[in-house]
Amino acid sequence: MNQFDSAMFLENIEWFDETGKELVHRLPDSGSGEIKWGAQLTVRESQAAVLFYKGKACDAFPAGRHTLKTGNLPIVTKILSIPWRGNSPLRAEVYMANLKYFTNLKWGTRNPVAFRDSELGLIRLRAHGVFNIQIVQPVLFINSLVGTMGKFTTDDIEEYLKRVIVSRFNDYLGETLDTILDLAGQFDELSRELQKRLILDFAHFGLHLSQLYITSITPPEEVQKAIDDKSRLNVIHDMDKFVKMKAAMAMEKAAEGQGEAGAGIGLGMGMLLPGMFAAGQTQAPAAQSAAPQAEIACPDCQNMIAADARFCPLCGHQQLVLSQCVNCGKNLAPNAKFCSKCGHATSEKPQLSVCPKCHSENIPGAMFCNQCGERL
Repeated sequence: MNQFDSAMFLENIEWFDETGKELVHRLPDSGSGEIKWGAQLTVRESQAAVLFYKGKACDAFPAGRHTLKTGNLPIVTKILSIPWRGNSPLRAEVYMANLKYFTNLKWGTRNPVAFRDSELGLIRLRAHGVFNIQIVQPVLFINSLVGTMGKFTTDDIEEYLKRVIVSRFNDYLGETLDTILDLAGQFDELSRELQKRLILDFAHFGLHLSQLYITSITPPEEVQKAIDDKSRLNVIHDMDKFVKMKAAMAMEKAAEGQGEAGAGIGLGMGMLLPGMFAAGQTQAPAAQSAAPQAEIACPDCQNMIAADARFCPLCGHQQLVLSQCVNCGKNLAPNAKFCSKCGHATSEKPQLSVCPKCHSENIPGAMFCNQCGERL
């Protein structure tokens, strides 16, 4: 069909948003056109149309079928536009605005925001949420943001709106929030007040901010750990008893994990625990002022323990030596059949070292012969 054949027919103009993300779409898609007198425009309930004729917004159309009136008359205009190579200078285009709610648009702080907390000091916060928008003034929206673009989607405006929300959020949070420890029950209130501050920013472009939600406000990981530690301290009323209980549980676990050798640890734990709890419950003033108890180093783990202790409370090493391993010298628990350190049988006799030169017997573990001095 040549240009003169197409000039004989009128247009049926309508638009469907297949992506669900287009805010505005221009018809014809290729640019400005020669929409003729009598062209039919169909607008859906969720749409509004704006006719631009000779470069100006002439009229806005609600839902329904409308007859467009331009200076482009079928056939006649095409003949009169011969000096312009058959293209009529009476340009016209229709912009279709999508009036539905665009939901689940996300906003969030790209970088942590500095905030002076009354409880934790200067910290950095991240915030995230969602918001919904709707076009309420199509002509204003098209003139201020869309311009002559063929289509305008949520991707084109979402980044800008995010920055506007974050900017207002930073100011509002600094003015109203005292400490993040009070955030638990304030998300709804913060969302409502922040939305009120943003209404004019969105209305400036013909948009309505229908809903805004704050889904999270989180400090850095190290601050979260500090909050958790503070919560634990508030739960524990008697730190002394808590530490003693943890020590008792550690010794019990160590005794369970070492088999028969754990018998000595269990015996020492049973002897130490009553004294530990009795000291925590009843401590006379005279005992506080008494001279400190003598201490010695455990020969196994070097932990400082009471001089009269029979077992080390840290490693369970037996201080009162009943017998030692003939292989490694480890102190053995009563009736132990094997050494808990090297696994050597306690009933076995030590193997003497024989000198390869003079064939003299030396004590186990000797490095040189005590007769001739030869290296064993």
